[in-house]
Amino acid sequence: MSTSTNLIHEKQLFGHPVGLFVLFFTEMWERFSYYGMRALLVIYMIAQASDKNGPGLGWTELEAYQLYGWYVMLVYLLSIPGGILADKVLGQKKTVMLGAIILVLGHGTLAIDAPWAFFTGLGLIILGVGCLKPNISTMVGGLYEKGDIRRDKGFSIFYIGINLGSLLATTFVGLIVAKWGWHAGFGMAGIAMLFGLIVYIWGQKFLIHVGNKPTEEDKKEDVSILNLFLNLFKYPLQLIIVIVLLALSIYAGFTFEGVDHWGYGALFMFLSLTVGLLMMIYQDLKNQIEKDRFLVVLLSFLLVIVFWGAFEQAGGLMNVYTDTKTDRMLFGWEIPTPMFQGLNAGFILLFAVWVANIWAKRKLKGKEASSLFKMATGTIIMGLGFVFMIFAVRDYEANGSSAMYWLVFAYLFHTIGELSSSPVSLSFVTKLAPVKYTSLMMGLYFASTGLGGKVAGILGEKSKEFGEYTIFAGITIFTVIFSLAVIALLKPLKRLTHGAEDDEREMHLSDDNEGYELGER
Repeated sequence: MSTSTNLIHEKQLFGHPVGLFVLFFTEMWERFSYYGMRALLVIYMIAQASDKNGPGLGWTELEAYQLYGWYVMLVYLLSIPGGILADKVLGQKKTVMLGAIILVLGHGTLAIDAPWAFFTGLGLIILGVGCLKPNISTMVGGLYEKGDIRRDKGFSIFYIGINLGSLLATTFVGLIVAKWGWHAGFGMAGIAMLFGLIVYIWGQKFLIHVGNKPTEEDKKEDVSILNLFLNLFKYPLQLIIVIVLLALSIYAGFTFEGVDHWGYGALFMFLSLTVGLLMMIYQDLKNQIEKDRFLVVLLSFLLVIVFWGAFEQAGGLMNVYTDTKTDRMLFGWEIPTPMFQGLNAGFILLFAVWVANIWAKRKLKGKEASSLFKMATGTIIMGLGFVFMIFAVRDYEANGSSAMYWLVFAYLFHTIGELSSSPVSLSFVTKLAPVKYTSLMMGLYFASTGLGGKVAGILGEKSKEFGEYTIFAGITIFTVIFSLAVIALLKPLKRLTHGAEDDEREMHLSDDNEGYELGER
């Protein structure tokens, strides 16, 4: 690589590589498009022909929750093949480009007022996010050397970009829909994704050293996914486990109730094959340290599923509750429903530095601040936010509508929990994942997020049977108990990481004059 090229990718901005800010703005516009569409999806599906924003699909809430759950799950589940495509064929950089192009087409298609366009647009968005989402996050991690203290801060900055896009989307898309209708809102999301693609193309010169196509040497050292599956035949116990799981999946396809019974069958078959793949990856790892760390990463995925299964109520049950049961009048103006989802993003921009500083100071003082502890604590805080939704339900039952401030408090707690958990979990995967499976493991992380989305959809469906009060209370109780169980197991789990985060701690203690807090330099 030439000296001039080195100078390009080594340029710093606010103490971080310039490439971080290229990815920041690319992701910001991608999240604008995604969250703008997500804020509209369920309420568009249940909107009737007489709706003030124009005719929607006129579906029942149960049907809308079903599609919402499948959509959110598939959006992130496709991160697994997206990660494989990057690891084995294109590299992260080109796979992100491909995903961005597909997303532009998908959001543009949604702007067309036709049934075929709705389903085609959703399908393209699922493919596009699957290519883009896991690989752009992997590229953020690749901007930093191993043990670099700035890595967590870099992910926090990146996460602010995500939520700035979300805030802009939920603010402006709601206003656009209120004035020009549903499909104008979908079209605005497409324009935003086009901006993201332009930024990414422009910033390629700052990303020369990350996310490149795997070399022939890399491919020689790599193990193909097909070969990993074929290795199952060398391990009779693992093979039997996969066969039994596949048989149960097919049985589920025949016996589940509802029009989506074969969807569940296909999902369980996919998960069965994923279990087989994970077992073979474990067998392929060269030493016990890698194997132990691999197991800890898989456990962290359970926390991810629990967290997002609760958090994704924002686009489903909480979104419908806001639209139908909340008094949204403010000084004579009815606040558009999508704007309430902007509370989360707005709170992130207000509190991101504060939360990052609290955890940084805790670590510098030698107190418990490991990634798993942050993730579990964040899940508890987020779960407690549903206490305010319980109060909202009681308010509605007493007065016929609930006050907006219950939503404000709920989103505040969700945000503090998210800031403690989500940016750290992204960084945690890049620290512990085996190097040659990094993109695949990042894909599994986002697949876990997607499974959480499916859980959110199922909980929304169950609200029609059990009521919002039971669902919100159940979420609170389960998230707190599950997270406390993880904290109780923290010491043995940390031993299994074999000091993956210790080097960073030593850097904190030896160089604390540099400052850890996000935004200090």
